[in-house]
Amino acid sequence: MAPVIYPTTNFTATEQLCLDRGDGIYVYDTDGNKYIEGLAGLWCTSLGYSNTEVMDAITEQLHKLPFTHTFGGKTHKPIMELAEKLKAMVPVEDAYIFFGNSGSDANDTHYKMLRYYFNAIGKPEKRKIITRERGYHGVTVAAGSLTSLPANLAHFDAPLEALHILRSDAPHYYTGRQGNETEEQFVDRIINNLEEQILAEDPDTIAAMIVEPITGASGVIVPPEGYYEKLQALLRKHGILVWADEVICGFGRTGADFGCTTMGIKPDLMTFAKQLSSAYFPISASVIPGWMYEAMIAQTNEVGVFGHGYTYSGHPAACAAALKTLEIYERDNLFEHAAEVGAYMQAQLRGIFTDHPLVGEVRGKGLIAALELVSNKTTGASFDKGAAGAAAQKACQDNGLILRAVAGNALALCPPLIITKAEVDDMLARMKAAVDTAYAELQDKGLIAA
Repeated sequence: MAPVIYPTTNFTATEQLCLDRGDGIYVYDTDGNKYIEGLAGLWCTSLGYSNTEVMDAITEQLHKLPFTHTFGGKTHKPIMELAEKLKAMVPVEDAYIFFGNSGSDANDTHYKMLRYYFNAIGKPEKRKIITRERGYHGVTVAAGSLTSLPANLAHFDAPLEALHILRSDAPHYYTGRQGNETEEQFVDRIINNLEEQILAEDPDTIAAMIVEPITGASGVIVPPEGYYEKLQALLRKHGILVWADEVICGFGRTGADFGCTTMGIKPDLMTFAKQLSSAYFPISASVIPGWMYEAMIAQTNEVGVFGHGYTYSGHPAACAAALKTLEIYERDNLFEHAAEVGAYMQAQLRGIFTDHPLVGEVRGKGLIAALELVSNKTTGASFDKGAAGAAAQKACQDNGLILRAVAGNALALCPPLIITKAEVDDMLARMKAAVDTAYAELQDKGLIAA
């Protein structure tokens, strides 16, 4: 074994698959086996694995100016061009953008900028952040504390109280409903719970609430109709900012430019990474409104600098990769393509899996979806220790399809945006065979309820 500390990996089960190359929606391991990359890497390789235009843009920039930092008044053309491009795209008022390297650090940056802003306007007490159960927002200290998945919190002693993190209900009707509750009643109940929590904490102490429009690592949760409308009304009533984590949903994944567009959210803050550069070069973006930026100027002048930044903030090659990626999205109408092929994928998923005995729920939007694997289709009972998710993920890989089990027993798929309908058919045929295999194995182990 190589002396590598592998991320999000069981240290007793490392180096099980060594990938060697990629082409289009496919990747190949070192033994020459071919797989459909059904999760676009980690929800990110939107343009697939061999886009020479993006690679050429990176190479050209490396030959021209391989690195310069952006501290202390220095800048370069790619970062300015990218900021202007994003400003014109995002639904944030007079947007300003801070560039980083990953979704985690982008959310940490937002956490710090919220503190900086509320100090600047004389409201230092306004520092609490609301997150949701089953939320995922990264793994750095602040972002990791905003994440609610047990594996990301266990043994790390996250400083939740020191960071003033509050947790609210996950908007997942399938697992969260009570009795015969309708979706509307479910939404009203969890929104009422949130208002009671806000009032108990004092809204004047709460800065923002962070949400993924549609969640990723927590199982591709699509909140019910009316949830975001009522949530935003509640937050704005109490002067709490709406912070949209678009790290997975952004740039076509849900069949629109942003997940906020798909789900009807008008954000104050937005976080981007992953598909911003099709993952060809690490880059993230923390977007704030102009009125927030303007309020921070005097403080930076008083101190002498805005004392936050990374060596690679706005790396010129990363900005070049992002600019070319955005150009390709627009030129090739990839958001529209994702909407069309995504609608086809969603319909096919429901047709194939709705009645499958191992599947309790099929959910998703555009080119992101998940199957909730259950031991009892009537009650929705789950499996201990992610047994079904692990079995289905392995069966998929054995069948030439790379997917990922998330939140225990949710089998997620999120193919590159370039996927065709014919490739969707191939992917789902492999997925169906794998789920059938997993079901048979779970039956043999006595894990399926009679």
